[in-house]
Amino acid sequence: MAKYAMFFTYTSDAWARMLSSPGDRAAAARQLVEAAGGSLECIYWMLGERDGLAIVDVPDSASAAAVHLAVTSTGSFESNEAYELLTQDQLDETFARARNLLPAFQAPGQVS
Repeated sequence: MAKYAMFFTYTSDAWARMLSSPGDRAAAARQLVEAAGGSLECIYWMLGERDGLAIVDVPDSASAAAVHLAVTSTGSFESNEAYELLTQDQLDETFARARNLLPAFQAPGQVS
C-alpha cells in the first residue's frame, strides 16, 4: 500500500452546508478511501490556508488519483492536494537509485 497526505480546502458554500448539517466528514472520507481499496489512517482539521489533512493508505498511485478526482469533481473544494509519503527505507532506496542514475544524466551546460 502507498501512503498519501491529502490536504484540502472547502469552498465557502461547502462550509455553509456543513454549518447547517455537519455530518461526520471523517466517515465520508473513510467510505470513499475504502471504496478505492484503501484505508483512512487519520483526518485532522486545521486553521490557516488549508482546512484539513487526511492520511490515507491506497493500493497505488492510480487509486490515489481516483480518490483525488472523485473529491475534486464534487465542486465542494477550493483546493485538494495529494502527496505520496515515503518511509525511511523507501527514501534510502530512492537515494540508491538516484546514485545509480547520476552517470546517465548530463547537467545543462556540460559537454559529454
